[in-house]
Amino acid sequence: MSISPPITELIERLYRDESRRVLATLIRLLGDFDLAEEALHEAFRSAVEQWPREGVPDNPRAWLVSAGRFRAIDSLRRQRRFQPLDERIDVPGKGDAQEVELLEDDRLRLIFTCCHPALASDAQVALTLREVCDLSTEEIARAFLSSPSTLAQRIVRAKAKIRDARIPYEVPGRNELPERLEAVLRVVYLVFNEGYFASSGDSLTRSQLSDEAIRLGRLLLELLPEPEVQGLLALMVLHESRRQARSAADGEVILLEAQDRSLWDRELIAEGEALVLQALHSRRFGPYSLQAAIAAVHAEAASLEETDWAQIVGLYDELLRLNPSPVVALNRAVALAMHEGEEAGLMEVERLLASGELDGYHLLHAARADLLRRLGRTDQAIAAYRQALALAQQGADRQFLQKRLEELGSP
Repeated sequence: MSISPPITELIERLYRDESRRVLATLIRLLGDFDLAEEALHEAFRSAVEQWPREGVPDNPRAWLVSAGRFRAIDSLRRQRRFQPLDERIDVPGKGDAQEVELLEDDRLRLIFTCCHPALASDAQVALTLREVCDLSTEEIARAFLSSPSTLAQRIVRAKAKIRDARIPYEVPGRNELPERLEAVLRVVYLVFNEGYFASSGDSLTRSQLSDEAIRLGRLLLELLPEPEVQGLLALMVLHESRRQARSAADGEVILLEAQDRSLWDRELIAEGEALVLQALHSRRFGPYSLQAAIAAVHAEAASLEETDWAQIVGLYDELLRLNPSPVVALNRAVALAMHEGEEAGLMEVERLLASGELDGYHLLHAARADLLRRLGRTDQAIAAYRQALALAQQGADRQFLQKRLEELGSP
């Protein structure tokens, strides 16, 4: 029996829009990632077989959850493992939408489980992209320039760790939420950064990853409207607003000072600015909100010269107080050079260089080289650019640094 196009389209749309939500609920009910994934596919297979004949149910998502659960029960019964599962899933009222708070949404449980601190950072990222975002192992491997087999093993180990360590499939309680939320936000931002500024390879960006991170950020904000979630989403969309202006047709990096600001996405900027204001007005903001505020100041300026550099330096001061970091200190030094002059910025960069904290960080040497170039100290600038080039792993970065050396007369 052939399936009518409207039913086919409905099922395809449901898979796109609801499969992750259905999976999250099945993981909670079945207590096993692999079993839930198998149950999800069985549920959609049942829909393809039954809905054309019996009609589309009033609540398709609930039908899919129920179908997937009972297919899993049947499978486990055949394996003589039905009784333990039955005890796990038949908890009266558990999972009813009317009886749980927003914080206990199954999608949120899934995010917190994938980002559990007991898992290694790379496993958190891989598992989140696979289970929450529904990226294939091949897509994740391609984005991180890894082999599919390596990624698959990483995901398998993460699932085994969750099972063997009995990591609870739950949203943390209010008292531990801030600490656990930090891990979730870090994973989302890691995914975004790898998409927005790839750590290696020839391409400057991997838009699929940054798009997925923003989608995760929107979902997280919908489920958990905390100030730092607002701040992270604001930071991501403000950065994303500049994507079209960040590289030339040949892939060459275009620095902020040379970007065509007419290419910046004003809708994303407006969204980011509104989120920043909400986060800051809460007075419960953190590092992501402050970074977003800095990005908003850049976005508001019509040109590099018209940027409020004094405000940016002040925001970096507050960010350093909340989150001391040599990378933040480097960014502050660059802003200070714009505000007070190259010598002031160079002094801070030299101090960071002497500390040794960022020895292998090519952007420290690139920032020093740029300040030396602007001060006319060409020989020192060439040496610093060469150091940066030796450390850079990203193709577009290397292309930019090589061009700078050529401009200074060095091959």
